[in-house]
Amino acid sequence: MTSCRICGGAVGELLDLGRQPSANRFLSPEEAPQEYLFRLAIGACDTCTMVQLMEDVPQEVRYHPAYRYLASGSALHRKFFAGEARRLLETELTGPDPFIVEIGCNDGVLLEHIAQAGVRHLGVEPAASVAALAEAKGVTVRNSFFDDVTAAEIRTGRGADVIYGANTICHIAYQDALFRGVDTLLAPDGVFVMVEPYLGTIVHGMAFDQIYDEHVYYFTAHSVRAMARTFGFELVDVEDVPLHGGEIRYTLARPGRRPIRPAVADMLAREQSSGLIERDTLARFARAVAQIREDLVDLLRGLRAEGRTVVGYGAPGKTATVTTYCGIGPDLLPFTCDSTPAKQGLLVPGSHIPVLPPAEFEAARPDYALLFAWNHAEEIMAKEKAFRDRGGRWIRYVPRVRVD
Repeated sequence: MTSCRICGGAVGELLDLGRQPSANRFLSPEEAPQEYLFRLAIGACDTCTMVQLMEDVPQEVRYHPAYRYLASGSALHRKFFAGEARRLLETELTGPDPFIVEIGCNDGVLLEHIAQAGVRHLGVEPAASVAALAEAKGVTVRNSFFDDVTAAEIRTGRGADVIYGANTICHIAYQDALFRGVDTLLAPDGVFVMVEPYLGTIVHGMAFDQIYDEHVYYFTAHSVRAMARTFGFELVDVEDVPLHGGEIRYTLARPGRRPIRPAVADMLAREQSSGLIERDTLARFARAVAQIREDLVDLLRGLRAEGRTVVGYGAPGKTATVTTYCGIGPDLLPFTCDSTPAKQGLLVPGSHIPVLPPAEFEAARPDYALLFAWNHAEEIMAKEKAFRDRGGRWIRYVPRVRVD
């Protein structure tokens, strides 16, 4: 792919992370030999600056019936989305018979609060397994992908006051169909709110493991503003949020319907001054990623040579990126533990490291733990205080390899 999916401009490659799996397609041992792989590389558009995957992974591969990411699995996520629901109920969902549509509602972590408030809502979720969990919480769900056809079927009356997506919009390769759907479904004065991973967090924070198949785009205020304009919308607000090490809430509206808040200009200036949208900055990032790989593998091999025991902690989707890119397999990491029951007993995509229940972490009494779920470090370290008390040490690789 050499043409930008958004504007058609030329896309120059920036970073190649090699042959990689679909990050949330955890495998049984029998499935491992037939695993789907693709070349995981990103590039930047010379015209609109959008950073994006160089190759597509079909959405049916990414969001299969046994999709295992659950947004409610973290206390931080539950608290954040409860706050998001309150904010929307107090600001945008205050008129007569308000209506919100969430694109990619996952297990209902946001919409369960909207449902409890008695507000009309709909979650559009393509992964049947997590859609069923949302429905069990009383959330109204449509099990499908969101596009212009889906939006036309949903639309009733004046449309949705809010269309919301969190860690979802950057996953959708066909932004033209998505924005046609938003245009069809959104009320004239409604807002389209996106809470998404931020390229600034990835580049300045060295969070390279946030690059994987589901994340087709890596947004900045510059690229989101350009994308919004391309499809007939306007970026009217931006705000930092604490998810996944630092994300951005982008608010879009129809041109002229909402004032553009000063935060937009502030963030555009911040991106310009930090060099975030400059190719040289992204090239330095690529070189630093290669150094992290070298340092992490050297550390793990050294600990193995000393007879130290090391296991993994957490199995988020980004585990596949770092282990596959670094060539870390069961020889260096015999298992990783994760609290998601649906992942337990399966293998991490790509590296085929076994995923075991958290009880195995305590039973193994390792010397070191490689923290894959680094964005939940505070929560995890408080939970695993006994590990540190008996002399256990945490290995972290973002923003650099270090032992805590």
